[in-house]
Amino acid sequence: MTDEILINVTPQETRVAVIEEGVVQELHIERASSFGLVGNIYLGKVSRILPGMQSAFVDIGLERAAFLHVDDIWEQRQDTRPIEKILFDGQHVLVQVIKDMIGTKGARISTQISIAGRLLVFLPQEAYIGVSLRIENESEREVLREKVQKLVPPDEKGGYIIRTIAEGATDENFLSDIAYLKKIWADIQEKSLTASAPCLLYQDLNLSFRVLRDFDNDDVGRIRVDSRETYQKLQSFASSYIRNAEGKIERYSGERPLFDLYGVEEEIQRALARRVELKSGGYLIIDQTEALTTVDVNTGGFVGHRNFDDTIFKTNLEAAIVIARQLRLRNLGGIIIVDFIDMDNAEHREAVLNEFRKALSRDHTRMTLSEMTALGLVEMTRKRTRESLAHVLCETCPTCQGRGEIKTAQTVCYEILRDLLREARQFEAREYRILASQKVVDLFLDEESQSLAQLADFIGKPISLQVESVYSQEQYDVVLM
Repeated sequence: MTDEILINVTPQETRVAVIEEGVVQELHIERASSFGLVGNIYLGKVSRILPGMQSAFVDIGLERAAFLHVDDIWEQRQDTRPIEKILFDGQHVLVQVIKDMIGTKGARISTQISIAGRLLVFLPQEAYIGVSLRIENESEREVLREKVQKLVPPDEKGGYIIRTIAEGATDENFLSDIAYLKKIWADIQEKSLTASAPCLLYQDLNLSFRVLRDFDNDDVGRIRVDSRETYQKLQSFASSYIRNAEGKIERYSGERPLFDLYGVEEEIQRALARRVELKSGGYLIIDQTEALTTVDVNTGGFVGHRNFDDTIFKTNLEAAIVIARQLRLRNLGGIIIVDFIDMDNAEHREAVLNEFRKALSRDHTRMTLSEMTALGLVEMTRKRTRESLAHVLCETCPTCQGRGEIKTAQTVCYEILRDLLREARQFEAREYRILASQKVVDLFLDEESQSLAQLADFIGKPISLQVESVYSQEQYDVVLM
C-alpha cells in the first residue's frame, strides 16, 4: 500500500496529514495568524548577556527576546572564550531560529546558518560535505559524497549535508538544488547589508511547500490537495524544483471534505485525548507537562488466553507500536518516559524494546533511546522544534489552570467559612454576602447549612448567599454590606 499526503487548505490554516499503510501517522498544522519560526533567519540585536548561564538574549523583533547559548555560537568552535568575550550588548548578529517559542519560553536561536533544499542542506560557514546519518549504507554514502564534491567548485565557500531523499538523485538534480540554495544565501547577504536590526531576512517555506521538500519520497504515491490555488502553486513549485513530484500532486474536488474521507478529523480528536485504547483491551495514559511527557501502559480489560506473563508481554508489544505512532501524531518532544508493564522475563523486555526501536525507525525526527530498566521504564528524547498538537489546538483550562482537577464544592465551602471569620475579625459590617457558583451555594443551603448558621451566630451578623453563574466552582467572593 503506497503512502499518501493530504493537504487541507482554508484561508485561516493549512493542515497536512501523512498516511502510511492506510493509517494517519503525522499531523501538521500551520495557521495564518501564527506561522512557525524554525528556519527563519534574522538580523538580531544582542539585548542582554548572562555570563553566569553563558547565554544571551537577542532581540529579533518578536514579543519575547530569543535565547542564544554559547554552544550555539558558530564562532565558539574556533574561539573557546566565554560568551561575554564573544558578544557585547547592542551587537548585530545573524541568527537562525532552531526552536519555536514554546509556552513562556522565547525562541532558541543559533549563529550557525543552514538552509534546507530538496536534496541538500547548505551550510554557508562550513567547508565539508556531510551525509545524513539515516543513509546507513557506507558505500552509498561515499558515492553521494563524491558526486556532490565533483559538482561543487573547490574555491566555492560553504558546505553541504546530503539529505536522505538524495539517494538516486542525478547530477542535474543536485546542480538545480545547489543553484537554488546559493541564490537564497546571496539574497540574505544582500539584505543584511542594508537592513536595520531587528529584521527578518529569510522565512522558511510555508507548510504546503515544505510538504514537497521534506515529506515526499519514493514511498509516497500521491499528494492530494483540496485547494485549486494551492494545487496550482504546488505544481509550479514542483516543475521548477521537484520534477518527480509533479505527477503525484492531485487536486481533490469531491463533495465530502478530504479529511473526513480519510477519517483524519476523528484521529485529531483521539490525538487530543489523555487515554488511548489498544485493540487488545489495554490502554495508554499520556500526560504532557512542561518538563516531560509520560506514557503509562496498562492491561485494562485484556486478560489473555494463557498466563499473566503472556498477557503483559502482548500488551507491551502492541503498546510499543502505538506509542511510536502517538509521538509522531501528537508531535511530542523533549524528555519522554515510557512506563511499560513490569516484565520478569529478560527476553520479553528485549523483544519489546526492539519492537519499540523498529516502530520509531520511521520517525524522521532525531531521538535517543535508553535501555529498559528493571521496572520497565524507558527514557528517551525526541527533538522538539515546534509546538505539540495539543499546544497548537488547545489552551490551559481556565477552571483548573491545567492541573486536570478542581477543588470539591465542600473544600470551597470550608475556605469561604475561614475567609468569613477572617473578615469579621478585621472589619465591621452590617452583613456579609457570599458570591459563589451554583454548586457551592446549593451545598451551603443543604449539607453545610448548619455550619453557615453556626458561623453567623458566632460573628453576630447575618450571612446571605448569591449565585454567580459565571463563576467556576473554585471562584468566590465575600462582600461586606
